[in-house]
Amino acid sequence: MIERSLAFILVKYLRNFPAVALLGPRQVGKTTLAKTLVSKLKKDTIYIDLEHPEDRLRLQNLNDFFVQNKDKCVIIDEVQRIPQLFPILRAYIDTHRKSGRFFLLGSAGPELLRHSSETLAGRICYLELTPLLWSEISSHRNSANHWLRGGFPEAFLATSVFKWKEWLKSFIRTYIERDMRNLGLDASPGILFKLLTMIANNQGGILNMSQYAGSLGLTVPTVKRYLDFFESAFLIRRLSPWHTNSNKRLVKSPKIYIRDTGLLHSLLNIETYNALYSHLTAGASWETYVIEQTIGTFGETFQYFYYRTQDGSECDLVIIKSGQPLAVVEIKLSDAPVLTKGNYLSIDDIKPQKAYVVNPSNTNPFMLDERFKLIGINNFLKETILKG
Repeated sequence: MIERSLAFILVKYLRNFPAVALLGPRQVGKTTLAKTLVSKLKKDTIYIDLEHPEDRLRLQNLNDFFVQNKDKCVIIDEVQRIPQLFPILRAYIDTHRKSGRFFLLGSAGPELLRHSSETLAGRICYLELTPLLWSEISSHRNSANHWLRGGFPEAFLATSVFKWKEWLKSFIRTYIERDMRNLGLDASPGILFKLLTMIANNQGGILNMSQYAGSLGLTVPTVKRYLDFFESAFLIRRLSPWHTNSNKRLVKSPKIYIRDTGLLHSLLNIETYNALYSHLTAGASWETYVIEQTIGTFGETFQYFYYRTQDGSECDLVIIKSGQPLAVVEIKLSDAPVLTKGNYLSIDDIKPQKAYVVNPSNTNPFMLDERFKLIGINNFLKETILKG
């Protein structure tokens, strides 16, 4: 079993908060992790899966159920399916306030986030379980394989290429045909698949909703609503631009990514590492991988943006701490990366403490010049300046 880096902080939260919500996409390992961790609490546990009709029936008389189980840790899986639970949970927390009472698992969605934020403020903390991070699986496979297959456990650990491909295809199909509808999005699965494929073909590009709307025959507000659902389900990331105090004209639209590179490669029909490396989207895919590993590893300690101006200043990732630029990161697939004038102009605009070029190399980091440090992804994720 792969040990998740989130495990330690989750146990800490369960020992200090009445309710803990573990959010993340389907099939990312939330249930497995939850059942493993509660054993460390030395507390009786009861597990409810709201996708199972029998478990939903057990909650028909909520008062009896919660009174009978008030001293147990109640794990409620797929909790977004019954959002009306949240105000009820608040009442039971307030009448019997003990740590680790409720462990909520959810595939997110607007209803989950909205209801829980409104009704459980001060009583709940949230954590996101991402697909497997490189730091969690580095002893199992190499980073190239992780980049190609993505981080969903079933996909990453598949015993054959055939199984990996088919699992991802099934995952995407289930998400757009069933899960999006369960989250509240009533839309044509065919349209949703086309939209995901368009995002994949524009991976790391500036989001142009008018272009998507025109291609799909939809309105811009409809496309925005679909993207909001995709983002709530942790399928896509919209990376916002960083705004400096300079007078330069800034690009103001977000960049858009399919978050898991395995899903990206499935949508693009990329099946091998050689095919990936020669694909037109290879650079954007590597950029996605570095961004997701960075955010997944360092989490909410920082804020993350990209930077681009109309006159050509640009960098792929700006890492912000307490409102101040800590680092800029240019992401290159090449072993001998070449920086542009725009990369150097971005340093003049942003004035970060550090500037990095991150590539797949395993060689020791070194200074490319007086400004940029060339560093492989493995070493970058261990950088001291990013640990605090």
